[in-house]
Amino acid sequence: MRTLTIARNYAAALYELGARHDEAEDYAGAFDTLTAVLASEPRIRRFLETPKVEAKEKSAVVRQALEGRAPERFVRFVLVVLAKRRQALLPEIRDAYQELLDEHAGRIHARVTLAREPDEATRRLIAERLSGMLGKTVVPHIAVNPEILGGLVVRYGDRALDGSLRRQLVSLKREMMHAGLPELPALDA
Repeated sequence: MRTLTIARNYAAALYELGARHDEAEDYAGAFDTLTAVLASEPRIRRFLETPKVEAKEKSAVVRQALEGRAPERFVRFVLVVLAKRRQALLPEIRDAYQELLDEHAGRIHARVTLAREPDEATRRLIAERLSGMLGKTVVPHIAVNPEILGGLVVRYGDRALDGSLRRQLVSLKREMMHAGLPELPALDA
């Protein structure tokens, strides 16, 4: 079975559990904390991923680390993942879980690239306009790239909307080059 499929299966099971107990959003926060620690602390990640360490030891460390910081059902879920030796999949399970959570909440995460850093009012306006256009709540993740000159580029899912000034100028240039310009008379020097 492919790792992505396995991660999605674990994520679906956790989402069902969270939805049943009205803890789905809490699990997302706990997952963010857990995966951030694993990403920033290579020692902890190696400890959890090494086959030399017994599952009981790993479980004890994780239980102690998450005690009071995450819902008990989430902690037990992570312990099952460890017992099944799937701890290396935790980041992928977290991503799949977030996708499920967003899907059920009617949210879309979009990467929005602008030529310069927007102020808070512009950020809200972008979120509102994109939400209205896409019919879902859009969570914009802003990136700055001065090379687009102006406008914005939006990427969500497998789609892209390029409203950048740079693309418009390239398009205009292309149209002008293919417009069949008449020959100009030679200039006498």
